[in-house]
Amino acid sequence: MPGRAGAQDEQLSLAQLVALAQEQSIAVRQAKTAMDTRYWEWRTFQAALRPQLLLMGNLPDFTREFREVVQPDGTVEFQSVTVNNSDIRLGLSQSVAATGGEVFVNTVVQRFDDFDRDKAIYSGQPFAIGFRQPLFGYNELKWDKQIEPLRYRESQQQYLQAREEIAVEATALYFDLLLAQVNLEMAQANLAGNDTLFKIALEREALGLLSRNDLLQLQLGVLNARKDVASARQGLEAARLALCAYAGIREEQPLRLGIPDDIPAVKADEEQALKLAWASRPEVAGFERRRLQAQQAMARARGETGIDATLSASFGLSNRAGRFGEIYQQPQDYETVRLQFSIPVVDWGRTSSRRATARANQELAEAAIEQDKVTFEQEIRTQTKLYNMLRDQLELSYQADQIARERYSIAKKRFILAGLSITDLNLALQEKDFARRDYIQSLRSFWLAYYSLRSLTLYDL
Repeated sequence: MPGRAGAQDEQLSLAQLVALAQEQSIAVRQAKTAMDTRYWEWRTFQAALRPQLLLMGNLPDFTREFREVVQPDGTVEFQSVTVNNSDIRLGLSQSVAATGGEVFVNTVVQRFDDFDRDKAIYSGQPFAIGFRQPLFGYNELKWDKQIEPLRYRESQQQYLQAREEIAVEATALYFDLLLAQVNLEMAQANLAGNDTLFKIALEREALGLLSRNDLLQLQLGVLNARKDVASARQGLEAARLALCAYAGIREEQPLRLGIPDDIPAVKADEEQALKLAWASRPEVAGFERRRLQAQQAMARARGETGIDATLSASFGLSNRAGRFGEIYQQPQDYETVRLQFSIPVVDWGRTSSRRATARANQELAEAAIEQDKVTFEQEIRTQTKLYNMLRDQLELSYQADQIARERYSIAKKRFILAGLSITDLNLALQEKDFARRDYIQSLRSFWLAYYSLRSLTLYDL
């Protein structure tokens, strides 16, 4: 399709253009990139929930310097030190989303070299298991576990909505070009018709059957028709370039558009449209995400302004030896337990002010969400009513177009037979052109309403 979209004499339908824009336009590539970016952010979050195996170490950790050494009598001497203190650690850790803590398993080996005394010793922990648990604090992982799936689902639905919004924009450009195409066709037809009538009028004026004033009026009609053709050609080229640029069509041949007459037979039901929208629109996941983020901000304000405490403990085996292998022979038990805490005593109202701000922001966010829900439903109901109304009015516009064209044909024949004035003929011509443009505009309004309703419900009627 992209390679043949501009082929001469080949008509491009509205459905083909929409599919083309949704496949290769810059807008769809931007939407796809945004969705892919959110996908990898989702994968990053999922990886954080899984066990992490990490190898850490200092190889080497060499130092040569003069160090301050306190002597037995209390004096200080600076002595030359040449040492290497290397270590390597292999650790497996697992975050606990429910509590915000971490469970880990480690094995550690350390070697200390004293080059001045030509001495090397080893120490290590063949096995250690432990945990770190924040107390009373803010558990970010717990909130992320609730919010990140909503953000991921929202991004997928945003991509689908972006494709439907592309369809709306492509439809507008399609009808801009179609109207320009129809304007040129009418201008060329009017020019040919006026030229024929002018030649007939010349013969009738020579026979004294037509006044000079009517002849000049017909001649002026020919000149205006030529101006209309030139203006219509310029408008057609501008509309064609805009459509090609948006849809990603690179060919230079003129586009020939067909008038879309495959009007959907089904009418839209408001309640069904609302049901579909609540099931598919990204805003629905966004409402819940925004509500949770407001609660998250409140939880962060509480957790970061109160008592800050962390309990950590580890248990395992440890040993020291003069050789590497000996640290694994008859290791000794070891245990560590630590409670670190920080309690604000006087903060001059900082804690209460921050919590009050977070609470006010939460209430504001909840009010905004409720208002957006009302707007969400009103928009769908309004668009559904508009779609049904435009669908019903489309038949009236079509009938008016057919009647106006037939009336002009009759008026033209009557003028040739000298049974109609030039004024009445021009009036019939104007009504014909107006009815034709009105029909195309009615089609434009209907199809824009159709694709807009698809964008609001993410469902094809």
